[in-house]
Amino acid sequence: MKILSHRGYWKTIDEKNSMVAFERSFSLGFGTETDIRDYNGQLVISHDVPTDKQSHISLSDFFECYKSYNCDLPLALNIKSDGLQTLLLTLLSDYNITNYFVFDMSIPDTIGYLNSGFRVFSRQSEYESKAAFYSKISGIWMDEFENHWINEEHLESHLKANKIVCVVSPDLHKRSYHTEWESYKRFDQKNNFEDNFWLCTDFPEDAKGYFYEN
Repeated sequence: MKILSHRGYWKTIDEKNSMVAFERSFSLGFGTETDIRDYNGQLVISHDVPTDKQSHISLSDFFECYKSYNCDLPLALNIKSDGLQTLLLTLLSDYNITNYFVFDMSIPDTIGYLNSGFRVFSRQSEYESKAAFYSKISGIWMDEFENHWINEEHLESHLKANKIVCVVSPDLHKRSYHTEWESYKRFDQKNNFEDNFWLCTDFPEDAKGYFYEN
């Protein structure tokens, strides 16, 4: 199982989506999820709508940080605004970043990403029973907003279809994750999908210890 930190590996709330959190994540060998919006014609890291009173990390600075660690860790790029394809494609090309995926776009916007050749993941949850554009996407962002519905059959069907599966850990929704991690570990140990079975969590070091060292 590959582990991705959610908004970087932050240890205090104010570190979310900060350079400190990104550097910590990359230095410890974790992939990273982050949020992308546009601000004054540039792409920035921001979960919420940017305002002129905020300081933002530019996406180019984020990519500079990523490349400085000479790594090829997976990047999960949560697209928070429509119409960013051209700017994003240019930056991905400029920094030669290939191990990434984009997700959470609106359906019309997703079509634009697919037509532009992006690596796209579709969400599946208890509210979205089928992942959109299944034949065209690279992977599934599997989310559990309210309860633990993901089972081995769900995981196996996607992985055998050569889709990457990135499971959202319940801690992102302020829920206990122990039951879910136990079930994912059993599945991981029984199968050989390590390169394509991922977990996004706010507790990447705990996950590393649980999935790799226990």
